[in-house]
Amino acid sequence: MGRIVGIDLGTTNSVVAVLEGGRPTVIANAEGSRTTPSVVGFSRDQDLLVGQLARRQLVLNPRNTFANLKRFVGRTWDELEDGSLAVPYTVRANDANLVRVVCPATEREYAPEELVASVLRKLVDDAATYLGEPVEAAVITVPAYFNDAQRQATRDAGRLAGLSVERILNEPTAAALAYGFDRSSVKRVLVFDLGGGTFDVSILRIANGVFDVKATSGDTQLGGNDWDQRIVDWLADAFQRDHGLDLRRDRQALQRLSEAAEKAKIELSGVQSTPISLPFIATGPDGPLHIETSLERTSFEGLCIDLLDRLLRPVQRALRDSGLAAEDIDDVVLVGGSTRMPMVQQLVRTLVPRDPCQSVNPDEVVAIGAAIQAGILTGELRDLMLNDVSPLSLGLETIGGLMKVLIPRNTPIPVRKSDLFSTSEANQNAVEVHVLQGERQMAVDNKSLGRFRLSGIPPAPRGVPQIQVSFDIDANGLLQVSASDRTTGRQQSVSIQGGTNLSEEEIQRLIVEAEQKASEDRRRRADIDRRNSAQTLVAQAERRLRDAALELGPYGAERQQRSVELALRDVQDLIAAEAAGRIDPAELEIAASQLQEALYGLNRRLLSERKADQGPLQGLKNTLGSLKDELFSDDEWDDWERPGSDPWASAPRRREPERWERDDERSMPARRSASARPSRWDDDDPWGQR
Repeated sequence: MGRIVGIDLGTTNSVVAVLEGGRPTVIANAEGSRTTPSVVGFSRDQDLLVGQLARRQLVLNPRNTFANLKRFVGRTWDELEDGSLAVPYTVRANDANLVRVVCPATEREYAPEELVASVLRKLVDDAATYLGEPVEAAVITVPAYFNDAQRQATRDAGRLAGLSVERILNEPTAAALAYGFDRSSVKRVLVFDLGGGTFDVSILRIANGVFDVKATSGDTQLGGNDWDQRIVDWLADAFQRDHGLDLRRDRQALQRLSEAAEKAKIELSGVQSTPISLPFIATGPDGPLHIETSLERTSFEGLCIDLLDRLLRPVQRALRDSGLAAEDIDDVVLVGGSTRMPMVQQLVRTLVPRDPCQSVNPDEVVAIGAAIQAGILTGELRDLMLNDVSPLSLGLETIGGLMKVLIPRNTPIPVRKSDLFSTSEANQNAVEVHVLQGERQMAVDNKSLGRFRLSGIPPAPRGVPQIQVSFDIDANGLLQVSASDRTTGRQQSVSIQGGTNLSEEEIQRLIVEAEQKASEDRRRRADIDRRNSAQTLVAQAERRLRDAALELGPYGAERQQRSVELALRDVQDLIAAEAAGRIDPAELEIAASQLQEALYGLNRRLLSERKADQGPLQGLKNTLGSLKDELFSDDEWDDWERPGSDPWASAPRRREPERWERDDERSMPARRSASARPSRWDDDDPWGQR
């Protein structure tokens, strides 16, 4: 395998590194800098500019210069927050509701992946110049909380740049690789990664070259740019109060404000106060207008209290998911230039009672880790092994709008999980797999990743077909879902690569709501399970009534049949009323219990008649009918009650597959089954344990 470089594709700056002589080395760009601005632009002559050359024209040519593109990669227009759209250039949605960047200089629209590919191409060209040989493969890092579509979009950007993307690596994991590269001791490490546009936190156990990720969390819509924006708003609001002009409506003024805000943020990391001077920022009735002010560190920190709170929650969640206490952490690794802010470092100290590790460069450590991973792939480094995790739960929708989780969050990857499902209606010939991502129990509260249809299922009663659904996550965190009918072998699969994707705001909302509304979710699940079980019991009762009419005639077991019919009618009426919210759910449970008791009596009568027909008492069955309870032991009756058997079908008959019913003598059969719509399922086992 040829040379593979490691690339840290950042929101603000990007870095490329390579393994030389078993040691990772950061490669300087053509301008002599070890970091390359993630900025793409076009000159007035339509020349492509990348990196520092593009950054220089941000103020003079803001409409044709594009920064902060990472927040647009792999996302649809509906998923963008207002803060993401606060850029000097034009962003719009195309007919497919996808994000497009408008460039007046070239008179065309670009997908964010196209522009990001230009940054990757420059990094690779600089690496090829340094190495003296072409570079055709790379390991590219992404935020740990990037979803499937964002990871696939990053891979597509690499392909547009002419690269073979050998691995998509989580940024905190890459930083941990760089930190533990030369360390042989056993350590539990917390990686705190606050970059220009994203935030991630991961907890790892490092021991003898094995990097085991225990938990990860984060916010892909939180980064140093949000701290810059607070200074921009502070300056713009003050200017508007004084002069009645909103500088944020002027593209050039907004870009000048952004640059001044970033400069002030950096300076406040070393001093208590910094001056901000922006002459000729606008023109008023009396002539040019200027900004001359100063910003205190305490005032800056007061503007960002809520941003610090957003940093707090993912750290606490990662600690909880890992099963470790803050005191169990041996070291803290700070990644990203924004971690240099004193307020951020102080927050980390309050969360974990350790002084952060200062042995790694926050700007370069992720690229170094990516280069180490490249060395592992090429075989140059043989004593290192990385075990990563999936950041969010993955599952599919079942009957009643429930989400069945197949892969819980923080499951080690690569991983493959499968489970059996069935149809919800008799003779149903197709089902639709609805793939979900999130932490809530109800499907509507989670995010849809995609759908696909499996057709050609042979006609069969409800619950008989066996559909096996498999989720497969590779080492890059990319998901593939497949479904197959075990009877016919017919199969359908899909790689989740686009469509609707999770925004970080939605992810945070889903997880927080899952914690706050756990009791409500359990109640709603219990209601749905109760209704599904009642519907299953109704189907059983209707089948038993047909069997009784065929075997005994209309009057053979009139009393038992009449009892079942009355109880059946009550349950059907209560199911309709309970769905409309007009009754107490407990009434449905009581009615279902009564139907179950009536079915018990009818089954006993049918059983006695069938046993009598098979023995020497056939001529005396009417005489001995009153003794039927004494003719059969409890063990014989239990055999008829076993789930999956159907003693009332016409013989001979093969044994039907298990219907995934859980019978309980004091409650209704707890069988989950899908609705009539093909997008719903009959859930076999809620935990996937078979």
